[in-house]
Amino acid sequence: MSEHTVRRVWSFDEGRFGLKLWFRKRWCPRGVRPPWVVEDRYEWRWLYAAVEPVSGASFFLLLPSVDTACTQAFADACGRHVAGERVGVVLDGSGSHGAKTVRWPEHVVRLPLPPYSPELNPAEMIFRHLRAALANQIFADLDALDAALTEALRRFWEEPGRLRRLTAFPWWLAGTASITKESA
Repeated sequence: MSEHTVRRVWSFDEGRFGLKLWFRKRWCPRGVRPPWVVEDRYEWRWLYAAVEPVSGASFFLLLPSVDTACTQAFADACGRHVAGERVGVVLDGSGSHGAKTVRWPEHVVRLPLPPYSPELNPAEMIFRHLRAALANQIFADLDALDAALTEALRRFWEEPGRLRRLTAFPWWLAGTASITKESA
């Protein structure tokens, strides 16, 4: 990675969120059936996330699907967000990430993860956290889902240290420190 002379390293991934989120265990009196609300509509939003675990900086975009057009829209928007500095973006091997038609801005360097290693991507922790926070809820429409996701993400924008604690794995911090030191 040091041959790319990046100053900062971000982690990128996307996660699917729908009108019907994940059910978690509920406490109920013995002999009483838990009151689950059931919804059979299937509509989703994809949360595209880029985080810099070292600082807690983040960039999020809600898009309608996971395909090359949406990945291109995210790449362009993220490129504008980090304009003026050369950054590395660590991403997994998803087909939409590696598509030859997606053109990342020149100052954004793609750094692919090894195959079958989602646990190495700090951005995955954001989705785990959000799914737990929004569990056992059903949303009336995609606008309500967008509002709930935005409100849940607001904590990360207002307190970057929270995002840092969630994503700054010790091995990530050591690795990025050595890369940016070599690049300086």
